[in-house]
Amino acid sequence: MLQEGHDFESERKCESRWWKELSVLTRRSFVNMSRDLGYYWIRITTYIALSLCVGIIFHDVGTSYRAIFARGSCAGFLSGFMTFMSIGSFPSFLEEMKVFYKERMGGYYGVGVYILSNFLSSFPFLAVMSTATGAISYYMVKSSSEFSHFLYITLDLLGCIAVVESSMMVIASLVPNFLMGLTVGAGYICICVQGLMMMTSGFFRPLPDIPKFFWRYPISYINYGAWGLEGAFKNDLIGMEFDPLEPGDPKLKGEFILKTMLGIQVDNSKWWDIAAIMIILILLRVLFFFILKFKERAAPFLYSIYARQTLHRIKKRASFRKGPSFPSKRHQSLHPLSPQEDLNSLMH
Repeated sequence: MLQEGHDFESERKCESRWWKELSVLTRRSFVNMSRDLGYYWIRITTYIALSLCVGIIFHDVGTSYRAIFARGSCAGFLSGFMTFMSIGSFPSFLEEMKVFYKERMGGYYGVGVYILSNFLSSFPFLAVMSTATGAISYYMVKSSSEFSHFLYITLDLLGCIAVVESSMMVIASLVPNFLMGLTVGAGYICICVQGLMMMTSGFFRPLPDIPKFFWRYPISYINYGAWGLEGAFKNDLIGMEFDPLEPGDPKLKGEFILKTMLGIQVDNSKWWDIAAIMIILILLRVLFFFILKFKERAAPFLYSIYARQTLHRIKKRASFRKGPSFPSKRHQSLHPLSPQEDLNSLMH
């Protein structure tokens, strides 16, 4: 009975310590993000400015036949280029990882607590960005009057931005230094996000028409952009009617446009697309956790390999080789210029 009580009390202490670590880390990370202008504030300002530009260009786009393509372009810009700007916080991620490694070596907190605190502290800023972008662009474009449509586009943007930031954190945990991290991070965003992800998102070419091997399966299924754009199309077009190409023809329903022009099936709800984005987000955070754990376990082994290689390279240097010793011309033995008696006589 005493042992059971001791175990229960130890468990309560561990739980209270975990919550204490989480609250302290979340508060500290939130303060750091608030004070650093380059972390989120500049990005929020940029998001608002670009949202105003989108709202002006696509203002009251209407329901004409041309509006079909205009709405598709607007959704593609919001779900594609808006997420591209998440690279702006990558230098701050790298600096944060330096602090994490130093504090983790001291055993101040665990990896899981750090990952959860980082997400909780960044969530308000991500919510502000997605809400501001969704509100400005949605109501200026006048997509729909229902609040549920506005809520969906906000959650869609929030999920896509959070996925890109999680990808940035994964890269920040893999690179060895700041310069390589910035180069690799920028390359990842340009090649993967703007290249592979945009090409398989269904914007440039409908998903049924892209090559099946690799591009359709599995890239488009693990592509957050494909799910985000598909959900945005469903959110914008389902329930709407557009003017036909030829006057006098019946109006085009949004469901028909999704099936024929965009190759999107409307059997599944748009909320399933949000669920797929959230699953990708969770998987990236889990991957981030295992990378940090692996680096922590493998660090002593990697350091020992590096130390052996360094010693091996040092021993190969000529200055460290063992061989016949040659007298140095720089340090020759000194001989007196005259006998000691002559020196004494000169002094007297």
